[in-house]
Amino acid sequence: MHASAPRSSEQSLGWSPNMWGLVRLLLAWLGGWGCMGRLAAPARAWAGSRGGPEPSLLRTRRSWVWNQFFVIEEYAGPEPVLIGKLHSDVDRGEGRTKYLLTGEGAGTVFVIDEATGNIHVTKSLDREEKAQYVLLAQAVDRASNRPLEPPSEFIIKVQDINDNPPIFPLGPYHATVPEMSNVGTSVIQVTAHDADDPSYGNSAKLVYTVLDGLPFFSVDPQTGVVRTAIPNMDRETQEEFLVVIQAKDMGGHMGGLSGSTTVTVTLSDVNDNPPKFPQSLYQFSVVETAGPGTLVGRLRAQDPDLGDNALMAYSILDGEGSEAFSISTDSQGRDGLLTVRKPLDFETRRAYSFRVEATNTLIDPAYLRRGPFKDVASVRVAVQDAPEPPAFTQAAYHLAVPENKAPGTLVGQVSATDLDSPASPIRYSILPHSDLERCFSIEPEDGTIRTAGPLDREARVWHNLTVLATELDSSAQASRVQVAIQTLDENDNAPQLAEPYDTFVCDSAAPSQLIQVIRALDRDEVGNNSRVSFHGPLGPDANFTVRDNQGNGDADFISRGSS
Repeated sequence: MHASAPRSSEQSLGWSPNMWGLVRLLLAWLGGWGCMGRLAAPARAWAGSRGGPEPSLLRTRRSWVWNQFFVIEEYAGPEPVLIGKLHSDVDRGEGRTKYLLTGEGAGTVFVIDEATGNIHVTKSLDREEKAQYVLLAQAVDRASNRPLEPPSEFIIKVQDINDNPPIFPLGPYHATVPEMSNVGTSVIQVTAHDADDPSYGNSAKLVYTVLDGLPFFSVDPQTGVVRTAIPNMDRETQEEFLVVIQAKDMGGHMGGLSGSTTVTVTLSDVNDNPPKFPQSLYQFSVVETAGPGTLVGRLRAQDPDLGDNALMAYSILDGEGSEAFSISTDSQGRDGLLTVRKPLDFETRRAYSFRVEATNTLIDPAYLRRGPFKDVASVRVAVQDAPEPPAFTQAAYHLAVPENKAPGTLVGQVSATDLDSPASPIRYSILPHSDLERCFSIEPEDGTIRTAGPLDREARVWHNLTVLATELDSSAQASRVQVAIQTLDENDNAPQLAEPYDTFVCDSAAPSQLIQVIRALDRDEVGNNSRVSFHGPLGPDANFTVRDNQGNGDADFISRGSS
């Protein structure tokens, strides 16, 4: 028994397989025999199916010889479609032979005419769902169902057509490439898949092209590697590109199916731009009373780069500027903060002029040709006058006046000046809490201090006054100074015994015997005629005498005896 199909036309006409394939496809559309496949190698012999030796390539009498049939997928012709015919050698055409078909799709996808052996496919097949079917054919006696020949296995293959477009399963894509990259720098590889049979024809042979993104990018037709196509792409001009890549099957030829994907390409930043001050001169002003650390102003050199590539360091180039001011970079690394370094004085200097330099902190040697990566600007700072209180000629005053002087005695003078307007008048006063006893007075116009009453050094040596100087035009502008006045000593106190003395002496005391040491005090200062001398009782009847110890402030009280 054998499976029959029309004799191969490619053998009879000498056509090439490709030509015959086109004819078969045409016949399929016409509902003919085009769905049949070419003859395949002989199937197993009966002996082989019983575990005997390996099947021979030679045909064995009374055994099956099957065709390997082909069914064109997605065939939309009349159904069912005849794809082949089985015939056994024992079939004499008497109707006694019945053909059976079992296996994958038997009875549903494929049906067989039991009497003729004709095999039909009942529906359109999809190779991408199932590429081939393995079936088992057998010829049996119609009356007894006795096998007339051993069963044999054969294959029906679904022949591919180009019915699947390429797809990009991982798209859309996102990629990053440094700006200023050289031509040909690899960006990303895109990959399309085609579900058609890669081993049959060109249905799955893909070619990649750029649909959108020229002239900036190119794609390798075979590998799908996207590369830069022009030099010096500048992120600061355009940061993002949308590239459309197409994959077309049939080797890219006309009639092929295609699919596309997008690649969003972002240019990453490199330090290819030096900093640049937007203006050549910056002008600021600061009040003279601003203390060290006071912010004067901000400077920013522009740098279109990003992140670390745009970080700045600022410095003052001229000495006069660096003495009075400091400059530092803010926490963002972009602005220069100009601050006061030392106290300023409008009356001494009213303006400063100097230069400031901005430099990139990170420099890429690959782009040094685009430098230098620094810039200089001029800065002028005007010092503004501020209302200042009067300034005393001395930080503190030390004056002196003798005690016991008449009221109105001159003690001294304090003096203050209005720094803003030196000719402006000043008024002076003594703060009451510093002279509760009203011992002194001050002349409001010239700051002359006089006594208001007698002073007693022994009662109080020092008087600490607070003098207030106020601008006549602005009472809010006032300053204070400490004035220490010392009371000088005069000899205005008589000596006094240090204490009352109650002395006893025995009647048996010997002449010149020391009975008591007595002491006298003078409240005046030492050296101001305060030497004390002692004199005892005089006369011949005196029983005692006093011996002066020569200015030591004490004397010896001595017994004179009976003599």
